[in-house]
This record gives sequence, structure tokens and C-alpha cells, in this order.
Amino acid sequence: MTVIDKLNDINGVIKELFEFVINDETTKSDFQEYLTTLGAVNATPAQMEKIFVPYVFERNLGTPMKSVIELFNESKNLSNPEIAKSLLSAQYSVFRVVKILKNGFELFNLTNEKNYTVLSLTKMTAFRGIGTGEFIVARIFKFRDEYFLIGIDNMLPPSRIKDAMRYAIMKIVQTPWLVYQDNEEKESEIKKDIESMYKKFINTFGTDEFITTNRYADTVIGILNDEDSLDGFDMEKAQKPLEQYKFFKIKELENGYDNFIENSLGGFSSHNELYDVGVIFDKELGLYSIPFYKTFCMIFEDDSKVENSKDCLGYFLNNDGISDKILKRVADKYPNFMKKINEILGENHTFESLIDTYKPQFKKHKIYSSTSVLYHSSIFSSSIESIESSVEFNSHNEANSTITTKKVGRNEPCPCGSGKKYKHCCMKQ
Repeated sequence: MTVIDKLNDINGVIKELFEFVINDETTKSDFQEYLTTLGAVNATPAQMEKIFVPYVFERNLGTPMKSVIELFNESKNLSNPEIAKSLLSAQYSVFRVVKILKNGFELFNLTNEKNYTVLSLTKMTAFRGIGTGEFIVARIFKFRDEYFLIGIDNMLPPSRIKDAMRYAIMKIVQTPWLVYQDNEEKESEIKKDIESMYKKFINTFGTDEFITTNRYADTVIGILNDEDSLDGFDMEKAQKPLEQYKFFKIKELENGYDNFIENSLGGFSSHNELYDVGVIFDKELGLYSIPFYKTFCMIFEDDSKVENSKDCLGYFLNNDGISDKILKRVADKYPNFMKKINEILGENHTFESLIDTYKPQFKKHKIYSSTSVLYHSSIFSSSIESIESSVEFNSHNEANSTITTKKVGRNEPCPCGSGKKYKHCCMKQ
């Protein structure tokens, strides 16, 4: 099959997909509602393409929840099932344009750190204005050992590299598998690191679940990376139960792409309110740091002792960063888990239908914890180091106060002259 044949067949399947959306009983009314919500009922063909592509890949319908592209693959009489199936593995990420080709692009994927040569499904004249070094938010997919560009949603000039990196980091936090999608070597690194860190966690704490508060959570996590932090650490005090369990919104946890890195540097201890944090190490999926974990568990012990228990339940069910494994962990502890959840929600779920409804993505992908994945993301590490290296240090002698921009290693003596390591001193400020 020639490239021209592939392009024709792929475009044929995409037209078929559009016909499916506007005619299928499950999707046609939803798509019209989608267009109405966007104010795009009378959209031009070019505008419709920009709306249609995200809709079929990201819109979820039914129970269990399935994307439109999944429903399309389950439909009968597909002209080319092989192409339809290949669309299921499409990558949606931030790419840097490395080179512009006659019929496509050479791209570098910021999330999984791989280079791709992609062919365009449309004429290259549609991409006038895109230059080398620019960043694009795009979707690509693989068909028979070649990659194809199915749509560009946004573009950023090279001067906005920090914005591109921040956006890529937020994509990773929301969808951690992007780091190892189509990158077996990266996934292998993550697996090995999780295996090693799990053993270390068990040896250090004697359990895979350490419940503490936001005052101590950063130290607990830090001990895994620096055993010196264990010196003088009072584990009993750190695990002292709260007098009251209450769920509430924490503004520092409401991260956008523009503040996630700074909030990561601040850690849990930078939050003003006191709340419990479950530091949990899942043997298979990695390290989780879950605010209100004990509060959530208390719902099944005695919900009369939990303030805002329904909001807490909603947080755990609707937060994509809390995996189905965490819910299963709590369900295994408390025999009344589903009874209490159905009582609060006014529904009649089994555990299986609960996951189908609220955590369907975990059945489609093996999703390692975002913490474990971020450790292996070069753009996250680079962003953290960039911020750390620009910290301004003031001398203890105010008369000779100076500013340094020299990058300081985490384990090097702090420039402030305290005698402590940088990571234990001004790096925390």
C-alpha cells in the first residue's frame, strides 16, 4: 500500500466516522447538544473539523463510559477496521516542530520524549505560518509503521517555551500514561523505579500506607529520596490522629497549568489549613499522596464524625488522580463500603459499576501514579531546576547582601552560609 493509498483510506474512514456521529442513535443528539453548547450549530466545514476531532476522541457516553471513537469501532460494517482500530491509540500531546517536510513534519513529543515523522492528512498549505521551533498541541496516530497528523488544536511560538512546558506538565498530571505511551523504554524505567522504591518504603515505614497530616507529608515523602531526613523524625507524632475530620476545598490543590510547578515546590506544608494526608505506595502503580485519605476512610467507620462527607466522596470519585486501586484498597478494608456509598449517592452501584461510571480510564490504560511518572519526566525536572536555580539568596549579613543566579546542587552547601545542605535550607523557601 502506497502512502497515497493510506492517506485516501484514512480520510475515507474519517468521513465514515463523521457519518456515524451524525446518524448513530447514541451520538447524534449528543453531538447536536455539543454544537449548541459551543454555539457552533452553523459552523463552517473548517470550524466543524476543529470541533469534530476533539469530540470523537474525548467525548464519553453511556455506561460503562466509552469515547465516541470506541463506539465507532464497535459499530458494524466498517470499511477498514484496521484503520479504525489504529485511531484508538492516537497520541494527544505537545510537540516541538523540528523540521517541516514536503508532506508533513518532524516532531518532538514533549511528554514521552520521542521524535516522530508524521504525514499530514491534508495539504501542507493548511499549515502556513507554522515554523521550525514552534510548539503545537496536536493529535497523531500510527498506522502500519507510519504516523499521521489528525489535527492541530493550538500553536505557540518558540519564545513561549515555558508555557509549552507547563501545558505539557499539566497534560502529564491529568493523563500520566502520556509519558510512557509508545515508549516501552520509559515504562520499563518507571516499573524498575517503583519496584525499588516500594521495597524502600516498606523497609522504612513497615507498611505501604502512612497516614499523617500536611505538616509532615513532605518529610515522609522526602525520606524516600534522602534517608538523612529520617534523623530526628518522630513517626509517632507524625501519625497522631486529628481531633476532627472535615473535608474542605484547598486552593493550593486547585492547580492550573500556570501554577502547578510552584505549588509542587511549596509542598503540602505550605498550606495554611490542617488536614490528613495518606502517603500510600502501591506495589504496582507507585507512590500516591492523597489529601483527606483518612477523612474518606472515616466515612465508612462513622460518617457522623466526618464533616462534608458527601463532598469528600465526590472528591474521591471525580478526581482522576485517585485511581481505582485506591478505592479498591478502601473497599477491602470496609465491608460496608458500597452500602455507604450507595446510601450517600442515592444510587445502586456494585463496585464494578462504580468504577465503570467514575474511573473508566483505569480500565483502558495502566496508569502509574502521577508522582511516580513525574519523577521520570525530563520537562518536569527541567522546570523544577530552572525555578530552583533562579532563587535569590540573601546573605546573613544584610550590609553585604548579594544575589546569586548560579545553579546550586540539592546536596551542596547552601549559599546562605547556614552550613546546611541547600535542599534542607533556602531551597525550601
